[in-house]
Amino acid sequence: MIAPSSPATSPPPKKVQLEPRDDPFYRMATLGDRLIAFALDCTFLFCVFAMVDAWAFMRWGIVDGAELKLTLAALLIAQSLNTATFFLYLWLLEAIFGATLGKAMVGIRVVQIAERNPLAALAIRNLLRVVDGLAFYLVGAMVAGCSKMHRRLGDICAGTVVIEEHFGSGVKIAAMALWTVVLAGAVWSVPRICETNAALPSRYLNQVVVQVGRNETSAYLTVASFHVNIAKK
Repeated sequence: MIAPSSPATSPPPKKVQLEPRDDPFYRMATLGDRLIAFALDCTFLFCVFAMVDAWAFMRWGIVDGAELKLTLAALLIAQSLNTATFFLYLWLLEAIFGATLGKAMVGIRVVQIAERNPLAALAIRNLLRVVDGLAFYLVGAMVAGCSKMHRRLGDICAGTVVIEEHFGSGVKIAAMALWTVVLAGAVWSVPRICETNAALPSRYLNQVVVQVGRNETSAYLTVASFHVNIAKK
């Protein structure tokens, strides 16, 4: 637990983004709550990635009948967009609001306990997910488990902690509604994106890396020299 020196009354960004409460202490978010929030965020981002990847693959891939050939350009563009989306989602929402959609739905929030620009602090916190996320976040979980305030390496370096936060019902409903809309949007839009064939041939990096398709007897996936063939019943 931490005791804030003085409650903040203005919205973030601030050194410590907390609203006044009757209780002078703030409870640290449990590792379980943080895991659930991260799982919700990953589900949200997976749906965004599905839409982005479908667009990139159909744009820079090669459609040949029932076969889709993914070029190196298509894979690099999709991966670059995914990485940028992942970082910007976590960085900007935590820096501006103190919480992502997952954190808002669970009821936890990121606050600063060190004097540093919020954008810089939250950029450091999320860039260090590269280290904390090793072995499926085993590194981050071990560091947080050994920390008195449940701080992973990114929190320690950025000067942040994750606390329990009682968001209003309006905030939680809005976060849940946006989360649901994106999931439904991905389910609706991805098949329709894949039906289009607006390929834009690339002059560079046009080597075919992945092939996926089907024929009369089977469906197949080829990645370099690795080949999977699933026979139809």
